[in-house]
Amino acid sequence: MNAPLYLDTSAVLRATLEAGSTPELEATIATAPALITSRLSLVEASRALLRARAAARASDLRVAQVEQDIESLWARTEIWELTPAVCEAARVVAPRLGLRTLDALHLATFLAAQRRIPGLAMLTVDDRLRLATRA
Repeated sequence: MNAPLYLDTSAVLRATLEAGSTPELEATIATAPALITSRLSLVEASRALLRARAAARASDLRVAQVEQDIESLWARTEIWELTPAVCEAARVVAPRLGLRTLDALHLATFLAAQRRIPGLAMLTVDDRLRLATRA
């Protein structure tokens, strides 16, 4: 896949916190001509790292390395804001597709970006969100 990519948080965490477990995903991100995500991803990723540290699933050193990797990723990613229009779209789509709140916000942001960026594809490891992008 060499299209511009919308990254949801699950893809970012899989490629960084679980680096090496999904080489194809990591290569897809590394070679994408453009990366887009919601500001929501920055919050979700930070919270996930705190949970990993608190649950002792990752050492402080590992979390610090992942934080650096994620910051490098954000440096090359266009961050889209959670605008009133995105929130309204998420409010409408969530019950219709049975999405959780944060997934609905990602989907609404992706759809808004897709209208402006030809060929934009969703990169996620969340099956529910992947299916919703096709609905």
